Amino acid sequence: MQFTDRRAVTRWIIIATSFLIVVLILWNTYVFFQIFKEEERVKMNQWALAQKKMASADLDADIELPFEIIQNNTHIPIMVTQNGKIVNSLNIDPEIEKDSLQMQSLLENLKSQNDPIKMEYLPGKIQYLYYGDSDLLNKLKYYPVALLLIIFLFATMVYNFYRSTKMATQNKLWAGMAKETAHQIGTPLSSLIGWLEFLKTENSVDESTLEEIEKDIVRLQTITDRFSKIGSEPVLENRDLIAETRASFDYLKSRFSNQVAFTFSAPNESIALRLNPALHSWTIENLMKNAIDAMRGKGELHLAIEHTGTTVKINITDNGKGIPKNQFKKIFEPGFTTKKRGWGLGLSLTKRIVEEYHKGRIRVLHSEVGKGTTIQIVYEVVS
Repeated sequence: MQFTDRRAVTRWIIIATSFLIVVLILWNTYVFFQIFKEEERVKMNQWALAQKKMASADLDADIELPFEIIQNNTHIPIMVTQNGKIVNSLNIDPEIEKDSLQMQSLLENLKSQNDPIKMEYLPGKIQYLYYGDSDLLNKLKYYPVALLLIIFLFATMVYNFYRSTKMATQNKLWAGMAKETAHQIGTPLSSLIGWLEFLKTENSVDESTLEEIEKDIVRLQTITDRFSKIGSEPVLENRDLIAETRASFDYLKSRFSNQVAFTFSAPNESIALRLNPALHSWTIENLMKNAIDAMRGKGELHLAIEHTGTTVKINITDNGKGIPKNQFKKIFEPGFTTKKRGWGLGLSLTKRIVEEYHKGRIRVLHSEVGKGTTIQIVYEVVS
């Protein structure tokens, strides 16, 4: 427990440190932006003074320095207005300069970026200098956004890695527990088989009772086989899908009350499919039990198999409580359950068996709250 707490504290320290570093980088970026913006303001003031010097200079005056200041500005877009009209522009796209409407639109944009500089180049003659941000300053604007995006992507990758590692560890734990459960069941199961053989030699036990006991022992063997396969690649065999499905359907039908009306429909033919019999029966039982739970043990359950050329569909329909549309995909997620008791593993295991082992698809075909649900499995049939 102390190790876990220490690791949690370390994780939070790393997160807090990373957050502090991000804040410092963003703050420094903001400071640099303000410094560069102020420097450009100073340059524009110098440009305005140089322009005024050039306009008021005598013929024999030295204008080399003002001229150099004006010529050195090659990056900052400038517009000079007088009485509301544009009288001069610099570093503007030539295509925009040809269009008066675009020039006016650009002027409004420059007004929104920086405050104008007032220039009185002659007594009573006033012009206003409007300027925009340089390319460097514009790039610096988007640097924090790019930084935050990179950090977000990095955090997402770390989170996904941590989550997948945690899930892989949990999967190994569940697989180990399942195999150990199968191993533990094996010992009393062998003993039960021995006792069954002994009872068969006795004439005091009814034969039909022995048959039912034998069915349940076979069922326990099947369950043990299922658990032993978790975490390992199952062996697939060419089996008749209808016969395998019917066997699982009949077994559950005989063990539930008459308050559930079971119906089964399928084509009068065999459909060969590569299946693992133990895992396929697990799939059918999970779906049927969920349907019966949704009906609270009373209602109608219909299992239909449809063969449509290259595909075969298994539809399991109940008239239970139904599933909200926003939960159609969630019900197959590990841990999701609407029951007071339950770990939310049944449908997630079913999805894994159907899609990973048998290469099929499973989905909620239709559901309406208060009216019922249809779960559909689709397999490709290779002729």
